[in-house]
Amino acid sequence: MYREQTKVVKIGDRVIGGGNPILIQSMTNTKTEDVEATVAQILELEAAGCDIIRSTVPTLEAAKALGEIKKRIHIPIVADIHFDYRMAIAAIENGADKIRINPGNIGSSERVKAVVDKAKEYNVPIRVGVNSGSLEKHIIEKYGKVTAEGLVESALDKVKMIEDMGYDNLVVSIKSSDVLMCARAHELLAPKCQYPLHVGITEAGTLFRGNIKSAIGLGIILNQGIGDTIRVSLTGDPVNEIASAKQILKTLGLRKGGIEVVSCPTCGRTNIDLIGLANEVEKMVTEFDNLNIKVAVMGCVVNGPGEAKEADIGIAGGKGEGLLIKKGQVVRKIPESDLLAVLREELSNWNEA
Repeated sequence: MYREQTKVVKIGDRVIGGGNPILIQSMTNTKTEDVEATVAQILELEAAGCDIIRSTVPTLEAAKALGEIKKRIHIPIVADIHFDYRMAIAAIENGADKIRINPGNIGSSERVKAVVDKAKEYNVPIRVGVNSGSLEKHIIEKYGKVTAEGLVESALDKVKMIEDMGYDNLVVSIKSSDVLMCARAHELLAPKCQYPLHVGITEAGTLFRGNIKSAIGLGIILNQGIGDTIRVSLTGDPVNEIASAKQILKTLGLRKGGIEVVSCPTCGRTNIDLIGLANEVEKMVTEFDNLNIKVAVMGCVVNGPGEAKEADIGIAGGKGEGLLIKKGQVVRKIPESDLLAVLREELSNWNEA
């Protein structure tokens, strides 16, 4: 597997690459200068299961805020830098656990070297990020348009530039909003790159569209053993990104823990609000990340037990009442109004079951 061959990189107290577990990242959408708002959002993301957080550092005030933010959070923080190399230096000096730069928009090689020298002094990893929206003009001209090959060439050029400056504490990311181009670029890059890869479909879109594009793109890439950290980029509350990333990893078998909910699509036999019930169950089970089980939510007491037989526990609705099911066997009948509460109680005492 490709992931087992990459260099191991330490980000704060987390380790990526070399076959270590894939970590989930997100990015704050608060003003980093607003310490209170940024810390509040990061703590919410931590609770959802975020492993590494990235925050933009466009100003010196934002760079200085990193120091105070770090004191109040429990996961590594990455400084996102564009254009001004001085912000990268300031972010490192104020405690950033990693910096993300595109050397192509930092400026001259002297400015890039100043950043690299500071990262070397503090032993802070640099994430070399290349985006299809900011590909260099000469590479676009070479290939006639933005291509997977061009993305890879640009990334490898930037990596070599930093290596030639005497630094190899690197993470690489190449992103595109074009799902298939992004997947192809990772296939081309993986055998040529010794560094851990951060994977994502950039600017994926809103919750609906972005989840579909990210699930397909990340599924293709991760299923080939490519990727060491991931981000599901969604327009909206970043907490939603964590739930999606966890589900993608769990679906591919790359992360254990957390309850998997299966539910039927409903039909004319359904006599309860199954859609509402399933949504409530989906939300409720996030409280039980310590359990690695399958929960079924079925709308029909006729086929419910059979359809739920592969689940560890399930509920099936009827007219005014429902069933509690374990391993395909009906345990007892329950008033419809008590289905959610009974399921919660069963999960709360699962270790005793």
